[in-house]
Amino acid sequence: MATMGAFWEKASIYLNLPKITMTDIVEILIITFLFYYMLVWIKNTRAWVLLKGIMVILLFVLVAAVFQMNTIIWIAKNTLSVAITAIVIIFQPEIRKALENLGQKNFLTSFFAFDFSKGEIAKFTDKTINELVKACYEMGKVKTGALIVIEDEIVLSEYERTGISVDGILTSQLLINIFEKNTPLHDGAVIVRGDRVVSATCYLPLTDSLSISKDLGTRHRAAVGISEVSDSLTIVVSEETGKVSIAMGGELYRNVDAEFLKNKLAYIQRREKKVSKIESWRRRLKDVKESRKKTDE
Repeated sequence: MATMGAFWEKASIYLNLPKITMTDIVEILIITFLFYYMLVWIKNTRAWVLLKGIMVILLFVLVAAVFQMNTIIWIAKNTLSVAITAIVIIFQPEIRKALENLGQKNFLTSFFAFDFSKGEIAKFTDKTINELVKACYEMGKVKTGALIVIEDEIVLSEYERTGISVDGILTSQLLINIFEKNTPLHDGAVIVRGDRVVSATCYLPLTDSLSISKDLGTRHRAAVGISEVSDSLTIVVSEETGKVSIAMGGELYRNVDAEFLKNKLAYIQRREKKVSKIESWRRRLKDVKESRKKTDE
């Protein structure tokens, strides 16, 4: 061991490498943890979209610096502090939630649970699309109100926690039973992740947009509200008229037919969303357990 240490010391002197102490290693680990945690947090919130926008602005500033565009550089320098303050104010709820998660007891476990594998694509199947469309228009026929959020890239855990966990494979009958009047789960929104209904009775943010018609109710405002802060697709079935509407990107498409809804769902389906192999195997085991329970019954 002493020989190895002497060899490393000589190699460091010969190659002019800086001396690495235990303090340096601890510092590197802390910085790595904070950087990793920040990236995971950004990826799972609407801040990911903001980060893309900031990267575009930085690219423009870099181009301005290369071509010595002094006016643009001056504006960028003088608005930097204001921009940072604005970001903190806008994302105050997300920052608060991130700090709460950091303070949980199990954060070390989540930090060391690295999975560098590519995993597999997590997206809903054609069967799920057909079940969704079937459920929506069957509920529309009998004027049963419904609010269904289809999760895409941005994880909706913040809103999922406001409801009751369901975690069942999505079928038209399950959705119809959930939104049946006078049942415990009919109020609020259902959140769909992949081929599963993960949560029901969820609270969603309401839009402040003045472009929304006054004759529309809370469901439609909630649908537009969640589409403004995420990349989800939200389906609304009106309790008054039985008409089906969808909200995407802050826009509300009213009174859509089954073909239009299928096309929008297929667009979401084609977007690739990757999960770790650990998560995919966990889901498979859960499906096997559910099928065994049904067999035993």
